[in-house]
Amino acid sequence: MTLTRDLARRVRALSRNGLPPEVAAAARLHLLDAIGVGLASAGSEAGAPYRRYAAGLGPGSAGLIGIPGRVAPAAAALVNGGLMHGLEFDDTHTGSIVHGSAVLVPAALAAAQAAGASGPALSTAYALGWEVLIRIGLAAPGAFQARGFQVTSVGGALVAALVAAELAGLTEDEAVAAMGIGLSGASGVFEFLTNGASVKSLHPGLAAQAGLNAADLARAGLTGPETAFEGRCGLFSAFAGDARLAGAFAAALDGLGTEWHLPQAAFKFHPCCHYLHPFIEAAGILADRGVKPDDVAALTCRVPAGAAPIICEPWDAKQAPASGHAARWSLPVAVAARLVEGRVDLATFEAPAGAAVLMLAGRIAWESLADARFPQVFEAEIVAETRDGARHEIRVDDVYGNAGRPAGDDAVREKFRRNAARSLAPDGIASLEAAIDALADAPRIDALTLSLSHPVRSAA
Repeated sequence: MTLTRDLARRVRALSRNGLPPEVAAAARLHLLDAIGVGLASAGSEAGAPYRRYAAGLGPGSAGLIGIPGRVAPAAAALVNGGLMHGLEFDDTHTGSIVHGSAVLVPAALAAAQAAGASGPALSTAYALGWEVLIRIGLAAPGAFQARGFQVTSVGGALVAALVAAELAGLTEDEAVAAMGIGLSGASGVFEFLTNGASVKSLHPGLAAQAGLNAADLARAGLTGPETAFEGRCGLFSAFAGDARLAGAFAAALDGLGTEWHLPQAAFKFHPCCHYLHPFIEAAGILADRGVKPDDVAALTCRVPAGAAPIICEPWDAKQAPASGHAARWSLPVAVAARLVEGRVDLATFEAPAGAAVLMLAGRIAWESLADARFPQVFEAEIVAETRDGARHEIRVDDVYGNAGRPAGDDAVREKFRRNAARSLAPDGIASLEAAIDALADAPRIDALTLSLSHPVRSAA
């Protein structure tokens, strides 16, 4: 049996049983977080291209996050996915390095609206999609990234197709075809790092859109390769460079439905590359010790080898990024901003770094972190030498918000409310949060759909 058919059967069987209570609760919290991030993006300059793009779309049945009106489901998946990833504020499963919600929330929302699905059906499809996408990343740790592809987007296209097929009630053969078709829609490359281009935000949206389109085309009779995962030109061979990795994915599927990874996915509390977060925390510890920016004679960051190509290379460009948005992947600017400005938040990346931040960034260096456990944990070490001759060594063992250092429901909900306030009025925020909390008993998701963009504040 091919992996696509085996996967389609497993997901169909698990969908009938629903989710364990703790997984269902995690799914609702991650859904809440992702929608909040999308609302922050819709109310920010980062979301402006998506607002303008959506204004030119024709009418349809699927709602947009923080943008009035409805469009075709696949178009809604594209826009909503772009918004959710546009601020680098969306959740991550660290071991697999996947941004699951930015693909799977827009795909599941759009497919559920098109099908008139229930709240439990939406939550179950979304959570199972997360479980599959995590297993793709775990099967090939770092392999997709080493070849320049974002696993979120290339793997996400196939998983979004599976989620859409499940919510649409497609047959097994159609679900298999949808995943095969989704393979041809898989993309998402890291070339954006050369100038900090905002196209990275589009990666999950493209994957979600590809999945919706694949399901529709499969229902219409288009066929796709059944060996989408393990084939000579399948996902692991074409995008990770090794067809044998499909065997690790196949082995991981044996735990589907008994071993749940979604509750271990990490929430982000700074709107920038997740690899930067432990370094931001370490800089905060340094500040708490009373070290001021002018006190720093030299500062060295010890970086896991797997993270360095994204946040350190090329170093001269990272010390003076081309824009505020490009600084979301800049280690020296993120560390300097925490020391100079006392925070790293949405405002940090909405304008180019100031002179004081760039001056300190110019005194920062990096070296490899020995015995790093990346990507199982996101760790950091900072060594700072001050002008009075003191030496400060700070280590952060894992990023806050990860499974080993959970943030808790209250922190995630507070983040949601702050983010949502960029697009929604207070009563709209309360209505949306209530609609998400009520999904477990909702025969349809109409209340959630209506709350996504009403009432909307004036966009930035």
